[in-house]
Amino acid sequence: MLAQTFISDWLFSVKEHMERPTRQRDSEQEEREEESESTGQQTCPECESESISSDGGGELVCEDCGLVIEDENIDRGPEWRAFNHSERQSKSRVGAPTTQTMHDKGLTTQIDWKDKDAYGRSLSSEKRSQMHRLRKWQERIRTKDAGERNLQFALSEIDRMASALGVPRSVREVASVIYRRALNEDLIRGRSIEGVATACLYAACRQEGIPRSLEEVSDVSRVEQKEIGRTYRYVAQELELKMEPVDPKQYVPRFASELELSEEVQSKANEIIDTTAEQGLLSGKSPTGYAAAAIYAASLLCNEKKTQREVADVAQVTEVTIRNRYQEQIEAMGIH
Repeated sequence: MLAQTFISDWLFSVKEHMERPTRQRDSEQEEREEESESTGQQTCPECESESISSDGGGELVCEDCGLVIEDENIDRGPEWRAFNHSERQSKSRVGAPTTQTMHDKGLTTQIDWKDKDAYGRSLSSEKRSQMHRLRKWQERIRTKDAGERNLQFALSEIDRMASALGVPRSVREVASVIYRRALNEDLIRGRSIEGVATACLYAACRQEGIPRSLEEVSDVSRVEQKEIGRTYRYVAQELELKMEPVDPKQYVPRFASELELSEEVQSKANEIIDTTAEQGLLSGKSPTGYAAAAIYAASLLCNEKKTQREVADVAQVTEVTIRNRYQEQIEAMGIH
């Protein structure tokens, strides 16, 4: 009995001695993997090199020792190849991506307005009337209640105004998300749909850094400027939107382009804005009027004179505003 216990203890110690290097190697490898995951850099388990490259065939290879680390990378692309847009469109088996600019996020079906079949042949008069009825009912059943109909109207208004302002697609997406948040927070109650939609579009322009003034947004809207400003402040406060002050330099390229001024004038206008803003003149001033005055001053200094009326019409401010800001900027610059 004693000899049997001695033998079992001896075998356990031998087994422990043999497994210890293996466990040590495994623990060291796990530590290296955890360290590489934390740093975001993959390392070679053999030579601990960070020179890992892909050979293009789905394998990850160490450039130093040649070890193949992974040989079964998942290719998430399609199984077909296309060499132009039309070929890609014909081979693709998926629809358009989801978008926030549509009330149903673009997940419902649509019936094309063209009265043609799959082969491009014109439909008969009987089929055309049938497709007209189907198209009509398709538009009706896309919205199940009044809330969805209001959302559809608001998003179409945002799309219309964004097209008139010439802002990119990303601004429309952001404006649609802000409107959906306002709808979920019940901020639409007691306010017009057009007013909230316009305020959301203006907020999206501010967030995306697209220079569009409140006057420009109100020109393409069906709501008065005072109501847009009031609604914008309310929505921004309730949704806690982080809005930075508008930089007047964002308006300089567009105003100078419409006035057909040179790059020298734009550079001088930006210099005037930077210099005078450091002295605190920008605080409490309208960025559009400030930029217009800087462009007017720069055009005089660069001998490309534009009248105050021309600059005021482009910037949608009054001549009095330009004169007041111009005098302040000239005095701050020390120009007489």
